[in-house]
Amino acid sequence: MQFAKLYEGMLATSLGPLDVALGEILLALLRGALYAVGFQLVMQVLGLNLSWWALLALPAVLLIAFGFASVGMAITSYMKTFQQMDWINFVMLPMFLFSATFYPITVYPEWLQQVIQALPLWHGVELVRGLTTGDVGWGLLWHVLYYAVMITIGLVFTTRRLRTLFLD
Repeated sequence: MQFAKLYEGMLATSLGPLDVALGEILLALLRGALYAVGFQLVMQVLGLNLSWWALLALPAVLLIAFGFASVGMAITSYMKTFQQMDWINFVMLPMFLFSATFYPITVYPEWLQQVIQALPLWHGVELVRGLTTGDVGWGLLWHVLYYAVMITIGLVFTTRRLRTLFLD
């Protein structure tokens, strides 16, 4: 943002901060969709998709990517140096390791289970796991709602931040 002045150039047109944010997020979604299709194909070849509900895993992954991209863009808009980007890995790595991706959540103490269940990656793991294994129920809608709220909050903060950075 500071060196290329790309965002200032976009905002000099009729685009607004929300348009710029959505364009950036849609690029992240395209990348996420490519990864998701690759994973889905590998899972299908290996026989790991246990239900036809697995077809809905692709839209679910895009919802998850939209949530992370919108909140991630809001957070990174406050970072001033490239070194501050390392903080993202500092947060994401423990979330990745403890999100019940590798072990069932029941191996953790009760207090840690509650912390993990409040994190966004756990909701994504549960949503995609439910769809690919055929364990589909009304409970999956809570995960969808979690990401809808995450997207809304991320877009609001990103739009406000870009407006503050470039229009004031």
